[in-house]
Amino acid sequence: MNESPPISRVALKKITPDVSAAMGSLHSAAVSAAQDAKVEPELLELVRIRASQINGCAFCLDMHTKDARSQGETEQRLYTLNAWRETPFFTERERAALALTEAVTLVHDGRVPDAVYAEAAEVFDENQIAALIWAATVINAYNRIAIATRMVPKN
Repeated sequence: MNESPPISRVALKKITPDVSAAMGSLHSAAVSAAQDAKVEPELLELVRIRASQINGCAFCLDMHTKDARSQGETEQRLYTLNAWRETPFFTERERAALALTEAVTLVHDGRVPDAVYAEAAEVFDENQIAALIWAATVINAYNRIAIATRMVPKN
């Protein structure tokens, strides 16, 4: 089968630097909210990785699995994250955060169910839930940017 050469994609940072800077500011604000709410950085990486798995974003998966490993995340947990419900490797807090992340990422499949939100509310306070929703929202936006512009992980 003959494939045509890949189409060159727009460089968003170059073409729309103000919007790119605003996205960076949103990311920074979400990280600050998570820090203020005492949401563990390791948990935020799991959120970012899980959303990126669902969205199929190779660039973000590469970046955030490296970040998670540098924070001490184990290979076993990274390898099984896409099947977290089937493993004993994740805590109650992590499970609630992952379920919330999946619901936010797949919002078109039925919104964020009350049961998922209630599960999160059992182990997180309102500030932490807000921070997790922002973290999931920001990584979903970054996934879409990386996929739309065909960003490729570096070796």
